[in-house]
Amino acid sequence: MIVVTGATGNVGRALVRVLAEADEPVTAVSRKITEHDVPQGVRAIAADVADPASLRPALHGAAALFLLISGDLVSAVGDPGGVVRDLLKDAQTGGVARVVLLSSQGVATRPNSLSHGSLGGSVEDAVRQSGLEWTILRPGGFDSNTFAWAEEIRARRAVAAPFGDVGLPFIDPADIAEVAAVTLRESGHAGQTYELTGPALVTPRQRAEAIGDALGEPIRFVEQTRAEARAQMSRFMPESVVETTLAIIGEPTSAERRISPDVEKVLGRAPRTFADWARRHLAAFR
Repeated sequence: MIVVTGATGNVGRALVRVLAEADEPVTAVSRKITEHDVPQGVRAIAADVADPASLRPALHGAAALFLLISGDLVSAVGDPGGVVRDLLKDAQTGGVARVVLLSSQGVATRPNSLSHGSLGGSVEDAVRQSGLEWTILRPGGFDSNTFAWAEEIRARRAVAAPFGDVGLPFIDPADIAEVAAVTLRESGHAGQTYELTGPALVTPRQRAEAIGDALGEPIRFVEQTRAEARAQMSRFMPESVVETTLAIIGEPTSAERRISPDVEKVLGRAPRTFADWARRHLAAFR
């Protein structure tokens, strides 16, 4: 049995589907999950990673665990590493031998940032010290972040975003899910930390063009100022997260712009392009 936390998110939902299609017994865990959220034959258990005791029924008898620690938990809990240590003790007691953590590139590239680095680092440390066979996945930005543009594109065939010509190697969540499935099911990945990126740097302007190409009509790109972007992000992000996010998308480090070979190393194929992601999710932008 493989337990997948965060099972209704962009990565978790895809991972549950990949595992179920491979005939793996799967338990899907999320705070408000129901049987209607998962493929037939997958067990759904509503539980909260912030409350390790609520996860015990899901962990009992499992062999492997996909662990997603949300940004909300990292920000809200004073010691997320402590929460994870308790959770992994319960996992080991329940029979889990292998854990795959979905972490963040920011743990390495922004280690002094509470929102992206240091607290996530405490979670990684807890996983490494758990006594379980572990693998850590560190993706950068997700192609699915572009869903934030969907309403504007549907209504006005336009996008407003900052730093229009700054490229980052965004990754398709489906690729993250497939890498996670391999590392959960196969040996040879213990003690590895994989950096996961897409195949190329893609700018916001290019993402808008790719969606327009998929729709068959142009998308107008309006470049925001940094101040305009900060004001917009501040409506739904804490100030510290806003500033770090603006730094990453506006002045990325060389490490944040690096194209990693790790997706191809694990899957034996190149990662999917943003254009491919846009075509598969076109309905959201029509």
